[in-house]
Amino acid sequence: MLLVFLFAISTAASAQGYPSKPVRFVVPFPAGSLPDQIARALAPQLQESLGQPFVIENKPGAIGTIGTAEAARAAPDGHTIVMTTNSTLAAAGALYKKLQYDPLKDFAPIMLIGRTSMILLVRPDFPAQTLKDFIQLARAKSGQLAGGYGSAGSQVSIAKLKAGGGFAAVDVPYKGVPPAVTDLLAGQISFTFADFAVGLGQMKGGKLRALGVTSTGRTPLAPDVPAIGEEIPGYEVVLWYGLVAPAGTPREALNRIYESASAAMAKPEFQARFAAFGVDPAPLGPEPFRDYIRQEIEKWSRDIRQAGIEPE
Repeated sequence: MLLVFLFAISTAASAQGYPSKPVRFVVPFPAGSLPDQIARALAPQLQESLGQPFVIENKPGAIGTIGTAEAARAAPDGHTIVMTTNSTLAAAGALYKKLQYDPLKDFAPIMLIGRTSMILLVRPDFPAQTLKDFIQLARAKSGQLAGGYGSAGSQVSIAKLKAGGGFAAVDVPYKGVPPAVTDLLAGQISFTFADFAVGLGQMKGGKLRALGVTSTGRTPLAPDVPAIGEEIPGYEVVLWYGLVAPAGTPREALNRIYESASAAMAKPEFQARFAAFGVDPAPLGPEPFRDYIRQEIEKWSRDIRQAGIEPE
Protein backbone atom coordinates (compact mmCIF):
# COMPACT_ATOMS: atom_id res chain seq x y z
CA MET A 1 0.00 0.00 0.00
CA LEU A 2 2.87 2.35 0.84
CA LEU A 3 4.42 1.81 -2.60
CA VAL A 4 1.09 2.52 -4.29
CA PHE A 5 0.68 5.69 -2.22
CA LEU A 6 4.20 6.89 -3.02
CA PHE A 7 3.68 6.14 -6.72
CA ALA A 8 0.47 8.18 -6.70
CA ILE A 9 2.26 11.13 -5.07
CA SER A 10 5.10 10.85 -7.60
CA THR A 11 2.67 10.74 -10.54
CA ALA A 12 0.75 13.77 -9.28
CA ALA A 13 3.97 15.73 -8.77
CA SER A 14 5.15 14.74 -12.25
CA ALA A 15 1.85 15.92 -13.78
CA GLN A 16 2.09 19.26 -11.99
CA GLY A 17 5.64 19.71 -13.26
CA TYR A 18 4.84 18.77 -16.86
CA PRO A 19 6.35 19.79 -19.18
CA SER A 20 9.73 20.12 -17.50
CA LYS A 21 11.66 20.87 -20.72
CA PRO A 22 10.98 21.78 -24.38
CA VAL A 23 8.61 19.41 -26.15
CA ARG A 24 9.63 17.88 -29.46
CA PHE A 25 6.73 18.31 -31.91
CA VAL A 26 7.31 15.89 -34.81
CA VAL A 27 5.59 16.71 -38.10
CA PRO A 28 6.23 13.80 -40.50
CA PHE A 29 5.48 15.95 -43.55
CA PRO A 30 7.38 18.79 -45.25
CA ALA A 31 7.27 22.45 -44.28
CA GLY A 32 4.31 24.20 -45.86
CA SER A 33 2.09 21.11 -45.87
CA LEU A 34 -1.26 21.36 -44.09
CA PRO A 35 -0.13 19.20 -41.12
CA ASP A 36 2.87 21.52 -40.78
CA GLN A 37 0.68 24.64 -40.91
CA ILE A 38 -1.66 23.26 -38.26
CA ALA A 39 1.27 22.34 -36.02
CA ARG A 40 2.82 25.79 -36.39
CA ALA A 41 -0.50 27.42 -35.50
CA LEU A 42 -0.91 25.18 -32.46
CA ALA A 43 2.66 25.17 -31.08
CA PRO A 44 2.70 28.79 -29.79
CA GLN A 45 -0.66 28.24 -28.10
CA LEU A 46 0.65 25.15 -26.30
CA GLN A 47 3.81 26.99 -25.29
CA GLU A 48 1.79 29.87 -23.86
CA SER A 49 -0.47 27.52 -21.91
CA LEU A 50 2.10 24.97 -20.70
CA GLY A 51 5.14 27.18 -20.27
CA GLN A 52 7.66 25.31 -22.45
CA PRO A 53 8.56 25.62 -26.14
CA PHE A 54 6.98 23.14 -28.54
CA VAL A 55 9.72 22.74 -31.16
CA ILE A 56 8.60 21.70 -34.66
CA GLU A 57 10.69 18.99 -36.35
CA ASN A 58 9.77 18.19 -39.95
CA LYS A 59 10.58 14.54 -40.79
CA PRO A 60 8.95 13.89 -44.21
CA GLY A 61 9.02 10.77 -46.35
CA ALA A 62 6.91 7.73 -47.32
CA ILE A 63 3.60 9.60 -46.77
CA GLY A 64 4.62 10.46 -43.23
CA THR A 65 5.60 6.99 -42.03
CA ILE A 66 9.34 7.69 -41.68
CA GLY A 67 8.96 10.45 -39.12
CA THR A 68 6.10 8.64 -37.41
CA ALA A 69 8.19 5.48 -36.99
CA GLU A 70 11.04 7.51 -35.50
CA ALA A 71 8.69 9.24 -33.05
CA ALA A 72 7.26 5.89 -31.95
CA ARG A 73 10.68 5.02 -30.52
CA ALA A 74 10.99 8.23 -28.47
CA ALA A 75 10.87 8.21 -24.66
CA PRO A 76 7.22 8.10 -23.52
CA ASP A 77 7.55 10.98 -21.06
CA GLY A 78 5.26 13.51 -22.73
CA HIS A 79 8.14 15.46 -24.26
CA THR A 80 7.58 14.06 -27.76
CA ILE A 81 4.27 14.49 -29.58
CA VAL A 82 3.40 13.82 -33.22
CA MET A 83 1.14 15.55 -35.72
CA THR A 84 -0.69 12.56 -37.17
CA THR A 85 -3.11 12.14 -40.07
CA ASN A 86 -5.26 9.58 -41.80
CA SER A 87 -2.15 8.84 -43.91
CA THR A 88 0.09 7.80 -41.03
CA LEU A 89 -2.35 6.03 -38.72
CA ALA A 90 -5.35 4.89 -40.78
CA ALA A 91 -4.07 4.21 -44.31
CA ALA A 92 -0.40 3.29 -43.89
CA GLY A 93 -1.07 -0.27 -42.71
CA ALA A 94 -2.85 -1.04 -45.98
CA LEU A 95 -0.33 0.83 -48.16
CA TYR A 96 2.84 -0.82 -46.85
CA LYS A 97 3.59 -4.51 -46.39
CA LYS A 98 6.06 -3.85 -43.56
CA LEU A 99 5.01 -0.81 -41.56
CA GLN A 100 7.63 0.05 -38.93
CA TYR A 101 5.06 0.74 -36.22
CA ASP A 102 1.63 -0.41 -35.04
CA PRO A 103 -0.84 2.49 -35.32
CA LEU A 104 -2.85 1.33 -32.29
CA LYS A 105 -0.22 -0.26 -30.05
CA ASP A 106 2.70 2.14 -30.49
CA PHE A 107 0.89 5.43 -29.90
CA ALA A 108 -1.19 7.07 -27.20
CA PRO A 109 -3.94 9.23 -28.77
CA ILE A 110 -4.17 12.81 -27.53
CA MET A 111 -6.84 14.39 -29.69
CA LEU A 112 -8.50 14.58 -33.09
CA ILE A 113 -8.10 18.14 -34.35
CA GLY A 114 -10.17 18.46 -37.51
CA ARG A 115 -11.15 17.26 -40.97
CA THR A 116 -10.82 18.58 -44.52
CA SER A 117 -11.06 17.59 -48.19
CA MET A 118 -8.81 17.94 -51.25
CA ILE A 119 -8.95 19.72 -54.61
CA LEU A 120 -8.21 18.25 -58.03
CA LEU A 121 -5.79 20.73 -59.64
CA VAL A 122 -4.41 21.22 -63.15
CA ARG A 123 -2.45 24.02 -64.83
CA PRO A 124 -4.43 26.83 -66.53
CA ASP A 125 -3.24 25.62 -69.93
CA PHE A 126 -4.51 22.07 -69.37
CA PRO A 127 -6.87 21.33 -72.30
CA ALA A 128 -9.81 20.15 -70.15
CA GLN A 129 -11.80 23.03 -68.69
CA THR A 130 -14.25 21.03 -66.55
CA LEU A 131 -14.24 17.83 -64.50
CA LYS A 132 -16.34 16.09 -67.15
CA ASP A 133 -13.89 17.18 -69.86
CA PHE A 134 -10.97 15.99 -67.71
CA ILE A 135 -12.44 12.50 -67.38
CA GLN A 136 -13.13 12.32 -71.13
CA LEU A 137 -9.59 13.48 -71.94
CA ALA A 138 -8.07 11.05 -69.43
CA ARG A 139 -9.99 8.20 -71.06
CA ALA A 140 -8.85 9.26 -74.53
CA LYS A 141 -5.23 9.43 -73.28
CA SER A 142 -5.47 6.55 -70.87
CA GLY A 143 -2.07 5.84 -69.33
CA GLN A 144 -0.51 9.06 -70.64
CA LEU A 145 -1.39 11.57 -67.91
CA ALA A 146 0.75 11.72 -64.75
CA GLY A 147 -0.82 12.32 -61.35
CA GLY A 148 1.33 13.34 -58.38
CA TYR A 149 0.55 12.44 -54.77
CA GLY A 150 2.21 13.26 -51.47
CA SER A 151 -0.14 11.69 -48.94
CA ALA A 152 -2.45 8.73 -48.59
CA GLY A 153 -5.35 11.13 -49.13
CA SER A 154 -4.03 12.28 -52.49
CA GLN A 155 -3.00 8.75 -53.48
CA VAL A 156 -6.45 7.34 -52.74
CA SER A 157 -8.09 10.36 -54.40
CA ILE A 158 -6.20 9.62 -57.60
CA ALA A 159 -6.96 5.89 -57.43
CA LYS A 160 -10.68 6.54 -56.92
CA LEU A 161 -10.70 9.06 -59.76
CA LYS A 162 -9.09 6.54 -62.10
CA ALA A 163 -11.42 3.73 -61.04
CA GLY A 164 -14.57 5.85 -61.22
CA GLY A 165 -13.54 7.64 -64.40
CA GLY A 166 -12.45 4.50 -66.18
CA PHE A 167 -8.91 5.50 -67.16
CA ALA A 168 -5.28 4.73 -66.31
CA ALA A 169 -2.60 7.24 -65.35
CA VAL A 170 1.01 7.27 -64.21
CA ASP A 171 1.26 7.68 -60.41
CA VAL A 172 4.17 9.86 -59.23
CA PRO A 173 4.97 9.80 -55.48
CA TYR A 174 6.31 12.80 -53.54
CA LYS A 175 7.45 13.38 -49.96
CA GLY A 176 4.47 15.66 -49.42
CA VAL A 177 1.73 17.61 -51.17
CA PRO A 178 3.67 20.90 -51.64
CA PRO A 179 6.41 19.26 -53.79
CA ALA A 180 3.71 17.72 -55.99
CA VAL A 181 2.11 21.15 -56.43
CA THR A 182 5.52 22.62 -57.29
CA ASP A 183 6.03 20.04 -60.02
CA LEU A 184 2.52 20.63 -61.32
CA LEU A 185 3.26 24.34 -61.61
CA ALA A 186 6.43 23.44 -63.53
CA GLY A 187 4.53 21.16 -65.89
CA GLN A 188 6.29 17.99 -64.70
CA ILE A 189 2.98 16.24 -63.94
CA SER A 190 -0.53 16.57 -65.37
CA PHE A 191 -2.61 16.85 -62.19
CA THR A 192 -2.56 16.43 -58.44
CA PHE A 193 -4.81 16.59 -55.39
CA ALA A 194 -3.97 19.21 -52.77
CA ASP A 195 -5.60 20.39 -49.56
CA PHE A 196 -6.96 23.93 -49.50
CA ALA A 197 -4.14 25.29 -47.32
CA VAL A 198 -1.67 24.41 -50.09
CA GLY A 199 -3.77 24.82 -53.23
CA LEU A 200 -6.18 27.69 -52.57
CA GLY A 201 -3.60 30.45 -52.98
CA GLN A 202 -2.48 29.01 -56.32
CA MET A 203 -6.10 28.87 -57.43
CA LYS A 204 -6.82 32.47 -56.44
CA GLY A 205 -3.60 33.62 -58.09
CA GLY A 206 -4.63 32.00 -61.36
CA LYS A 207 -1.60 29.71 -61.39
CA LEU A 208 -3.66 26.53 -61.07
CA ARG A 209 -7.25 25.61 -61.91
CA ALA A 210 -9.50 23.52 -59.69
CA LEU A 211 -11.71 20.92 -61.37
CA GLY A 212 -13.30 19.19 -58.37
CA VAL A 213 -13.30 18.65 -54.61
CA THR A 214 -13.25 15.33 -52.78
CA SER A 215 -15.95 16.20 -50.22
CA THR A 216 -19.52 14.94 -50.66
CA GLY A 217 -20.72 18.44 -51.52
CA ARG A 218 -19.29 21.76 -52.63
CA THR A 219 -17.27 23.82 -50.17
CA PRO A 220 -17.78 27.49 -49.23
CA LEU A 221 -14.07 28.08 -49.93
CA ALA A 222 -14.64 27.33 -53.63
CA PRO A 223 -18.40 27.22 -54.24
CA ASP A 224 -18.03 27.19 -58.03
CA VAL A 225 -15.91 24.02 -57.97
CA PRO A 226 -18.06 20.87 -58.23
CA ALA A 227 -17.79 17.87 -55.94
CA ILE A 228 -16.25 14.99 -57.86
CA GLY A 229 -19.24 12.95 -56.68
CA GLU A 230 -21.38 15.00 -59.08
CA GLU A 231 -19.66 13.14 -61.93
CA ILE A 232 -18.65 9.94 -60.13
CA PRO A 233 -21.45 8.91 -57.74
CA GLY A 234 -20.22 7.85 -54.32
CA TYR A 235 -16.85 9.56 -54.66
CA GLU A 236 -15.60 10.96 -51.34
CA VAL A 237 -12.23 11.36 -49.61
CA VAL A 238 -12.10 13.11 -46.22
CA LEU A 239 -8.79 13.75 -44.48
CA TRP A 240 -8.17 14.29 -40.76
CA TYR A 241 -5.45 15.53 -38.44
CA GLY A 242 -4.64 14.84 -34.80
CA LEU A 243 -2.05 14.56 -32.06
CA VAL A 244 -0.53 11.39 -30.61
CA ALA A 245 2.42 10.54 -28.35
CA PRO A 246 4.56 7.40 -27.93
CA ALA A 247 2.69 4.58 -26.17
CA GLY A 248 3.19 4.67 -22.42
CA THR A 249 3.12 8.46 -22.17
CA PRO A 250 1.53 9.37 -18.79
CA ARG A 251 -2.19 10.04 -19.03
CA GLU A 252 -1.73 13.30 -17.11
CA ALA A 253 0.56 14.64 -19.85
CA LEU A 254 -1.90 13.58 -22.57
CA ASN A 255 -4.74 15.30 -20.74
CA ARG A 256 -2.80 18.53 -20.23
CA ILE A 257 -1.96 18.76 -23.93
CA TYR A 258 -5.55 17.94 -24.90
CA GLU A 259 -7.00 20.55 -22.56
CA SER A 260 -4.53 23.22 -23.71
CA ALA A 261 -5.08 22.46 -27.41
CA SER A 262 -8.86 22.42 -26.99
CA ALA A 263 -8.77 25.80 -25.24
CA ALA A 264 -6.66 27.21 -28.08
CA MET A 265 -9.02 25.86 -30.73
CA ALA A 266 -11.96 27.57 -29.02
CA LYS A 267 -10.43 31.02 -29.62
CA PRO A 268 -12.06 32.97 -32.48
CA GLU A 269 -8.68 33.84 -34.04
CA PHE A 270 -7.71 30.18 -34.09
CA GLN A 271 -11.03 29.19 -35.66
CA ALA A 272 -10.47 31.87 -38.32
CA ARG A 273 -7.10 30.30 -39.18
CA PHE A 274 -8.72 26.88 -39.44
CA ALA A 275 -11.37 28.29 -41.76
CA ALA A 276 -8.63 29.72 -43.97
CA PHE A 277 -6.99 26.27 -44.01
CA GLY A 278 -10.30 24.71 -45.08
CA VAL A 279 -10.30 22.60 -41.90
CA ASP A 280 -13.45 21.89 -39.90
CA PRO A 281 -12.51 21.67 -36.18
CA ALA A 282 -13.57 18.34 -34.68
CA PRO A 283 -11.86 18.00 -31.27
CA LEU A 284 -12.05 14.56 -29.68
CA GLY A 285 -10.26 13.53 -26.47
CA PRO A 286 -7.86 10.60 -26.01
CA GLU A 287 -10.35 7.72 -25.66
CA PRO A 288 -12.87 8.83 -28.32
CA PHE A 289 -9.93 9.49 -30.65
CA ARG A 290 -8.65 5.94 -30.11
CA ASP A 291 -12.04 4.56 -31.17
CA TYR A 292 -12.07 6.91 -34.15
CA ILE A 293 -8.62 5.71 -35.29
CA ARG A 294 -9.76 2.09 -35.06
CA GLN A 295 -12.81 2.84 -37.24
CA GLU A 296 -10.74 4.83 -39.73
CA ILE A 297 -8.21 2.00 -40.13
CA GLU A 298 -11.07 -0.24 -41.25
CA LYS A 299 -12.50 2.45 -43.57
CA TRP A 300 -9.22 3.38 -45.26
CA SER A 301 -8.16 -0.25 -45.63
CA ARG A 302 -11.46 -0.95 -47.38
CA ASP A 303 -11.15 2.11 -49.62
CA ILE A 304 -7.58 1.22 -50.58
CA ARG A 305 -8.58 -2.35 -51.51
CA GLN A 306 -11.57 -1.14 -53.53
CA ALA A 307 -9.38 1.42 -55.32
CA GLY A 308 -7.05 -1.39 -56.40
CA ILE A 309 -3.93 -0.02 -54.68
CA GLU A 310 -1.36 -2.74 -54.06
CA PRO A 311 0.71 -2.43 -50.85
CA GLU A 312 4.38 -1.59 -51.36
